Amino acid sequence: MKNKRFVAGVLVPIFLLIIVFLFVPLLLGLGISFFDYNPLRAQNQFIGLNNYFKLARDPVFLKVLNNTVFFVFVTVLFNILFTLGLSIFISALPSNKTRSFFRMMYFLPCIAPMVGSTSVWGSRVFSTRTGILNTILVQLGGKPINFLGNADTVMWAIIAFTIWVDFGYNTILFSAGLDAIPGTYQDAAKIDGANAWQRFTRITLPLLERTFVFVLIMTLISHFQMIVQFMTLATRGGPNYASTVLTLYVYNLGFVTKDMGYASAVAMVLFVI
Repeated sequence: MKNKRFVAGVLVPIFLLIIVFLFVPLLLGLGISFFDYNPLRAQNQFIGLNNYFKLARDPVFLKVLNNTVFFVFVTVLFNILFTLGLSIFISALPSNKTRSFFRMMYFLPCIAPMVGSTSVWGSRVFSTRTGILNTILVQLGGKPINFLGNADTVMWAIIAFTIWVDFGYNTILFSAGLDAIPGTYQDAAKIDGANAWQRFTRITLPLLERTFVFVLIMTLISHFQMIVQFMTLATRGGPNYASTVLTLYVYNLGFVTKDMGYASAVAMVLFVI
């Protein structure tokens, strides 16, 4: 009986928080998406599914959706490959102190405030005049590139920043998963004559499956929800919406143009994804 009371005492507040801050806003957002809703108006007309029909005819939404899918696909792919390779390198180090040092160093970007990191990258890495990249290009005889003001480069610049700022967390997870694999499996495979690639594909990856699936799902969710770097690195979503993603589009529709009904419809599409 005491255990049941303890479980109820722990879980009930959490469920209340989930209901108040997740389910209620979700239902309200769904309801608002059926209205031509502007918070500054006293009366808001019910328009049914018109906001959703409008999505299919909105070229900006289709471009933004394409930007979002492209951003998530590229960043998640490179993040997974890079962090997995880095974790294998760290786990192969003989000293536990050395492994801990590298994990700490790689995790530092994750604890830095995102706004501060984007400000540094914008002014010291991507800047046309004082950025490190353009300084190197000029020294090599090239011309400066406006990384954040060019429609062809702005998304790639944000992708590069996102991979840098987010790789430490997955590196820690993969490292933990690799450390949990008994070394006897690798030793037995070496005795049987398996090379490094065979040991990786037939031992390491199968035993790392649960960690891999967790990392993949959590990275996908977090990257679909990213907005800070898109708001601070590229002003107003970049030239011709080149760096506008769904989260930023929802923000601009809802809080800049005050078209809350249409913003809620876009947000519901993001929720379904």
